[in-house]
Amino acid sequence: MTKIDKTKLSPVNIEDRKKLDFNSGDTVRVWSKVLDEKGKTRLQAFEGIVLARKHGTEIGATFTVRRVASGVGVERIFPLYSPVIDKIEITKKSRARKSKLYYVRTKAVRDVRRKLRSITSMVDEEVEETKKEE
Repeated sequence: MTKIDKTKLSPVNIEDRKKLDFNSGDTVRVWSKVLDEKGKTRLQAFEGIVLARKHGTEIGATFTVRRVASGVGVERIFPLYSPVIDKIEITKKSRARKSKLYYVRTKAVRDVRRKLRSITSMVDEEVEETKKEE
């Protein structure tokens, strides 16, 4: 019987991806290949906090990355062994108490609301001061 070479089945180096040591809470930069209008491929970085890693190191493993782009929270789910991903850089390691950080979504919304409340209260005070001066 012939032995199957697993490195030839996929264009991705599976062993290198298995050895990547990042968990939820870490900040990663994922370089993915994107097709532009001219048919050329270019690399695009997506940097953010890892919210979750699912399915360990098996073939269907995925990880969720969240970042805030121009005031809006954006999440992307990347397959770990996808050939579309060029490389994964770990920019910051941190220790999280939970393995799934989905609460960050609601926490971000609360922080934004708190900031909006403070802005509106400051505007209301300025309007009252101008009325008093008149």
